[in-house]
Amino acid sequence: MALPALTLRPPVLADEQVFRQAHARLAEEGFVFGLGLSGLAWPYYLHRLAEVEAGKDPYGRVPASFLLAEVDGVVVGRTSIRYELDEQLAVEGGHIGYCVLPEHRGRGHATEILRQSLALARDHGVTRALLTCGETNVASQKVIEHCGGVLESTDGRTRRYWIG
Repeated sequence: MALPALTLRPPVLADEQVFRQAHARLAEEGFVFGLGLSGLAWPYYLHRLAEVEAGKDPYGRVPASFLLAEVDGVVVGRTSIRYELDEQLAVEGGHIGYCVLPEHRGRGHATEILRQSLALARDHGVTRALLTCGETNVASQKVIEHCGGVLESTDGRTRRYWIG
């Protein structure tokens, strides 16, 4: 049985409530859904995302797209696709960071989010993508490997993979 189509799209004004709920839900697991969301007015937050995507972030973030993953009108996760690596991302974070909300896990969404994220990264000139995940995050390891990830190294805490 085929899964419903998953689409990646930028957040819009109407997404504030669902976005903040997803952020709070993942914070319970110690994971960040959004980029520096705390304390920012939603329209300003969307403006900041646009600055980052345009490569004009005043705080020095690398050019990146932050996209929601949606299935049948329901946000199931997100991805952050970084088109360059800075010193920190080259060690931990890599080109793509993705997540699926707990209630939507185990349905193939993470694999599809990563597959589509890799295609978008290639469209922006990333021919070889670095992905990292926690040593104990077996689900993410499997997703990355399923999408062609080759393990470069591990330091006992973080695994580094290359795809492409």
